[in-house]
Amino acid sequence: MTPEKQKNVPHGTKPVFILGPTGSGKSAVAVELAELLGNAEIISTDAYQVYKRMPIITAAPTLEEQLRVKHHLVGFMEPTENNDAAEHARRAERISADLKNGGMLPVHTGGSGLYVKFITHGISPAPPSDAALRAELDALSLDELVTRFRLLDAEGAAATDLQNKRYVVRNLEIVILGGKPLSYWRNNWVEPAGPGFCIVRDTAELDVRIARRAEQMLREGAIEEVAALEGTALSATASKTLGLSQVQDYLKGRLTRSELASAIALATRQYAKRQRTWLRREGWLTPILAGVGDSPRMLAEKIAALLR
Repeated sequence: MTPEKQKNVPHGTKPVFILGPTGSGKSAVAVELAELLGNAEIISTDAYQVYKRMPIITAAPTLEEQLRVKHHLVGFMEPTENNDAAEHARRAERISADLKNGGMLPVHTGGSGLYVKFITHGISPAPPSDAALRAELDALSLDELVTRFRLLDAEGAAATDLQNKRYVVRNLEIVILGGKPLSYWRNNWVEPAGPGFCIVRDTAELDVRIARRAEQMLREGAIEEVAALEGTALSATASKTLGLSQVQDYLKGRLTRSELASAIALATRQYAKRQRTWLRREGWLTPILAGVGDSPRMLAEKIAALLR
């Protein structure tokens, strides 16, 4: 490490968060930023990149990226193991503390909302999940859940992405078990752990990038990777990996190759839309506008300038 690079590390800077919807290029920007700053390593805030044997379908950092900058919380769990936002946050905090003690700057990146939130604002004091209630709620349709949520906590329902059944179930569960509106629990979040930046792209451009990435994943072996998992009892978390169910449908003959790419792109666009909704509510994030011609290095330089 050169003295010149060491000078680039912002003195006293807290952990940095590089966020954005899937396909926005945040991972590449994080790598460039870590290299630009010098004393920096990356901690993943992604719920699925933790898994071994699934690097393509989870869009994990490439080997080249991991050789350029050390990554943490990537590819260390078996697909049979559940990942948990609270435990992931605890792991991230331990790694972050070790890095800071060693004079390194933690750069967090990823797009899993609750995982990010627990790392940036602390683990929610909301009541833990109850298996019996969760099963009862999971059995209801999304419309039934939304109706019940609005009856119990209209304000909380209005602040929730009502198109995302998983979020609706969890937030409704919190209201029922906690006996208080969702706002009570959300008001207990602490201040952000550090500065955060959100990569923002035009929706049409993001859609093109998502379609291109879906094709690239298939060319790189996503089908073969999922086929190799056949017979593995995937955990509840691993089973929700974006694109996994579509590839499984293809392997069962339910989709053609061209339909598969379109189905993955559609599911990814829908997920990215939910991410954008969540990210817009995070007022502590500084938007970094990304144009078609902006390279990851250029975006990283913008962020580095804001950190100094």
